[in-house]
Amino acid sequence: MTSRKERKPAGGKGQAGKGDSGADPKRDTPVRGPGAVGREVSPLRRDTPREVPAIDGAWEEGSPLPAPVRPRRPSGSHAAIPETPRVPASRRDTLRDLPAVGGGEAKPASEPGRAEASREPPGLVASAETVTQGALARVRGLETLETAYDAWLELRRAYGAARARFQEERERLEQQGSFLVGAVRAASQERAASVEPVPAAEPALTSVDAPMRDFLRQAEEKLARAREVLAKDEAGSEARYQAAFEEIRATVKDRVRRYLAGSPPRLRLLLRKVGATRAILHVERVGGDAPVLLLYLFAGRIPSRHGFLFDDSTEDVALPPAPLYPEEGVAPGEVRPEAPALVARVRAPGEVLPVKGFLPVFVPRPEGGEDFFRLLQRGPVMEVEVAEGPGFRGVLTREESERFAGHLLRLKLEGRLELEVEAG
Repeated sequence: MTSRKERKPAGGKGQAGKGDSGADPKRDTPVRGPGAVGREVSPLRRDTPREVPAIDGAWEEGSPLPAPVRPRRPSGSHAAIPETPRVPASRRDTLRDLPAVGGGEAKPASEPGRAEASREPPGLVASAETVTQGALARVRGLETLETAYDAWLELRRAYGAARARFQEERERLEQQGSFLVGAVRAASQERAASVEPVPAAEPALTSVDAPMRDFLRQAEEKLARAREVLAKDEAGSEARYQAAFEEIRATVKDRVRRYLAGSPPRLRLLLRKVGATRAILHVERVGGDAPVLLLYLFAGRIPSRHGFLFDDSTEDVALPPAPLYPEEGVAPGEVRPEAPALVARVRAPGEVLPVKGFLPVFVPRPEGGEDFFRLLQRGPVMEVEVAEGPGFRGVLTREESERFAGHLLRLKLEGRLELEVEAG
């Protein structure tokens, strides 16, 4: 048996005449590797390209790759071949053409009718028109209440953002005007202190404050024109938003009426007795469009949001959810009123009621007047509560529970409600 050491070539690593690749220049057959027995390695693989262009001088002498192909110099000419200049490629992350923000093309600063000192937010009017048209297209496209309410909510948010931008622009113009007045006053005082006093015998000389007054007058005229343009744009934006709100409210109210007439909502009233003279009333949870239909049935108004009944969000984790949304005339500090103020808010005239987490119900008394009940959402059921003093009471008397159930029964007999009563 022949060992590997005996099969090793006699030349060793330092034998002259072999290149860096280990091939013998006298033979075309390359030297076999230490582990290759009975196999011959081709000097060039068939899938290796024959002519590989030079890559920034990466080819070296003795490399197994062929030498780079270089252009030949024209015969009879000793002039150097002009080297083609390299043009730096543009970065792929560089935007070439940026569209105008806010809709429409950018207008030059010297447009007639606009002040040069004004930097009015671009596209406020165009943005109002685009947003309102998009919201109305969504409302008209699908005959569903949820789609209409989604478009209404997005339009309300865009309206709030537009009002904030106009307010910021007004504040900027006011700040610019007060700054210019202060700068001119300071310049006049500095110039008056540096100029020698004019003798009384020379009254015909021009006052040193005349150029400053002219500059201030021109600046105030530019700011006044800028305020006029801003007020005009704000009025146009307000008109577009209010027209869109009016159409959405009318569309939602019309759909609610048609849904109520075609398919009245269904309620299931659950009676839980507490002693001999008291009871707790629960109503099974409803879903879909039923909360919107019930609010219009009980209060004659549409809610400001589609999912108002199941919204248990709160701005303060230490407090229960507020019964009102800060919209439709309700200030952020008025979302947690006491029972009398909440009753007044529900009774107030208007088309939209921004209630949250409950359904209001007015039940007539036999002697006259009305009691205010509410169906408060509590997980799988709604609990019936009656207004008492500054708050609400959940345990009802027998007379109160009977009157509430009788009110729902009357609506059922009129064909406006589907009712099922279960005594536990």
